[in-house]
Amino acid sequence: MPTSPVQKLVIVGGGSAGWMTAAAIINATQGNCQVELVESEAIGVVGVGEATIPPIKLFNQSLGIDENHFVRETSGSFKLGIEFVDWSRKGHSYFHPFGTHGADFDRVSLHHWWLKARADGDETPFDEYSMAWQIARAGGFSPPSPDKRLVQSTFDYAYHFDTIAYGQFLRRYAEARGVKRTEGKVVEVEQDAESGDVQAIKLEDGRRVDGEFFIDCTGFFGLLIEQALNTGYEDWTHWLPCDRAVAVPCGSAGDFTPYTRSTAREAGWQWRIPLQHRMGNGYVYSSQFTDPDTATQTLLDNLDGEALAEPRHLRFVTGRRRKFWNRNVVAIGLSAGFMEPLESTSLHLIQSGITRFLALFPTSGDTTLAAREFNRLTVEEYERIRDFIILHYTATTRDDAELWRYVSAMEIPDTLAYKIEHFRQSGRIISEGPELFLNPNWLAVMLGQDIVPEGWDPLLDFRSSVEAKRHLSGLLRVMKDALGPVPTHQAYIDRFCKAEA
Repeated sequence: MPTSPVQKLVIVGGGSAGWMTAAAIINATQGNCQVELVESEAIGVVGVGEATIPPIKLFNQSLGIDENHFVRETSGSFKLGIEFVDWSRKGHSYFHPFGTHGADFDRVSLHHWWLKARADGDETPFDEYSMAWQIARAGGFSPPSPDKRLVQSTFDYAYHFDTIAYGQFLRRYAEARGVKRTEGKVVEVEQDAESGDVQAIKLEDGRRVDGEFFIDCTGFFGLLIEQALNTGYEDWTHWLPCDRAVAVPCGSAGDFTPYTRSTAREAGWQWRIPLQHRMGNGYVYSSQFTDPDTATQTLLDNLDGEALAEPRHLRFVTGRRRKFWNRNVVAIGLSAGFMEPLESTSLHLIQSGITRFLALFPTSGDTTLAAREFNRLTVEEYERIRDFIILHYTATTRDDAELWRYVSAMEIPDTLAYKIEHFRQSGRIISEGPELFLNPNWLAVMLGQDIVPEGWDPLLDFRSSVEAKRHLSGLLRVMKDALGPVPTHQAYIDRFCKAEA
């Protein structure tokens, strides 16, 4: 017998996760589903996930949000990728670009031709073949060309922005379309005695909010998914030992870069995220290898400008819930799990969770099968992102500090070891199926972390008619010529999306 979709959804928790979820659901249901978001102003939000990856553009576009308006409202800037400093070895840096390296001129991929040229004595760094890096290094920005015949079409971009401002921006969007916001602190979760489903939440002032389905956006605490439903958590600290962070904004100084910078430190790594009105900074570190006071001082000693606030300290455990959809509750955001922000995946995991939820939208009937598929897909996504982040740590030759000695010697997941083995032997990038980070991403990080293949695609040795040297040098020349019309990052923002002072 056909069943109808649930008619009332309750989102517990605000911030980026809550308001992204509310905005997406009210938009997808065209305002015909009753959506109530409960949050307390007395409970702060994490609010440090200021860097994103390209799929965020699709999320905003699906809501009909104008890019320039969004960047202006969130004091945002543009991001062409991430520069990694001192990760493979001290004194070395590389760039993980959004987009591809160069443009293939043969059926054998570009990086294999680069490997062959390298073996023949060509010392051109692989980064040089990235249009994103060419523009980023020059401090420029403009959107990629829609003409796929041009090298200016080979890069992509995302944003840096103030996540608290983004949450407020989406709150205005959602409330204007019918989402009801309820202010209050949750003190009790009511569950059905037989099924264990959540029936309602009770607020501190005695009010009761009931619903058919609940979305947990309460952050690390996991008020519904963990505190009420005891779902369980899979801890990945043995692979990703960083479990603390200290964050502080500083005044804008230095280059207004169109990219994020991640600098490896003794016990972790430091982020640098340029916004229009300030610089976002943080030090993600392992409490096994340093203490909060030392970490704070390390961060303060490495700011571009004067600190604008007191440092904020965060604790976390990298890993995931054993289930993301349990009974009539779905966890979105930090309540679902935590992946350290090395590759700016925090907001993306919110976005992808919302996308899966909408694709498997619950009905008034049995949702067991939908929950099973939601959990299967989400586990796969988390584990593949986990492996990509572990790669940055395990592929290091640093031995100057305990953290780096630990991660370079630790056992890694078989799925990652298998992928590295393939690449090291032949330059091939293999995958078990769809994943967030695609071949160009793995390629950038593997080569950047000094995993250089022992060989290359054997088909290359049959292709003596391909003038690879001419193509490679021509590609560099075309890229450098393409930089001419590109405005500076600051000039682009000043023209199209400058925030009000």
